[in-house]
Amino acid sequence: MADCHLGSWRQPELSSLNIQHFQKAITLCLKEKVEFVLIAGDLFDSAYPSIDILKEAFREFRRLRETNIPVFIIAGSHDYSVSGKTFLDVLEKAGFCKNVARFEERNNTLLLHPTIYRNVALYGYPGKKSALEVAEIERIKLLDSPGLFTILMLHTTLRSVVPNPLVKSIDDSKLPPVNYLALGHLHINYCKNSKVYPGPIFPNNLSELEELQGGSFYLFNNGKIEKQKIQIKEVLVINYETFNTLNATDDILKILENTLVKDKIIIIKISGIIEQGKLSDINFARIEDYLKKRGAWTLLKNTSRLQLSQPGLELDTIDTEDIESQIIKKFESSSQGKFNKIIAPLIKVLQLEKIDEEKSSVFDERLLSETKKIIGL
Repeated sequence: MADCHLGSWRQPELSSLNIQHFQKAITLCLKEKVEFVLIAGDLFDSAYPSIDILKEAFREFRRLRETNIPVFIIAGSHDYSVSGKTFLDVLEKAGFCKNVARFEERNNTLLLHPTIYRNVALYGYPGKKSALEVAEIERIKLLDSPGLFTILMLHTTLRSVVPNPLVKSIDDSKLPPVNYLALGHLHINYCKNSKVYPGPIFPNNLSELEELQGGSFYLFNNGKIEKQKIQIKEVLVINYETFNTLNATDDILKILENTLVKDKIIIIKISGIIEQGKLSDINFARIEDYLKKRGAWTLLKNTSRLQLSQPGLELDTIDTEDIESQIIKKFESSSQGKFNKIIAPLIKVLQLEKIDEEKSSVFDERLLSETKKIIGL
């Protein structure tokens, strides 16, 4: 498993659900009597999680230890710390897990040392912020462990999975050959040639909730790799388009009247160009109160596609292909600034669309990479 991101959600209901998904994954591991558990990074959403999150995590690791099931782990880009000190160290010192990221620098090579468990040799390298691990991973070599089943744990992006030159990724051909590659970082389900991204234990944001609906991990059983899906609460997405926010609250409530919402995560996505009213006219508190009375688990709202109209904008032409450039020119003439030169390329980047079958997490990373390139980060 990977990308548990315990502590990532601010909403209490979703934070609780994140923990419940992790608990269910551990329960399934206990039921299957697995030999050991791998966590390929981002157990926590932060290098310094809250005490409440730590208590919950320790409780689950204790269940595994009491059944003599060891846990092998590496840090991800979220629970990694430049200082090298994270709460993964606390877990390890408490005897709950073993960090397999053991390596040394030797002649411009990162030599990975194995952690031996029974007939298995486990190697690992941590994920880091801003994909800094990519260049380092391409220098790794494994200390030989002849006759053992080899597992390499990484928290990074593989180029074969995300073939985009603008996204920092590992050239698969530069990786040492192993029997199993346990991967984290990309929140996708990918299993090919013993290279596995198990997906998050629980979706980490609104778009992932909509796309993935739930979480997942994988079981390796005598060469057979099986996906285990976890979904405790159903996700219901309601799309609503409006041009008049003065009526939006009543309209949404009417839609909900004829919708089964009990015990569900409700996502309301509002789009349109506001011609009457303003965003604050939508009474989300009233909508949320209504949903709670009907037993919904929680409400999430997305208004990113709801825009204000600009009736006072006068353009020199009605050619729709030229409207964008005219708006930019008018803005630049009335608002001088050093960042004006990046307006056009940023707008172009924001017009990028998802490629067929491209996962949201991959698209987000591609969009972020192109944006950083334009603003010079």
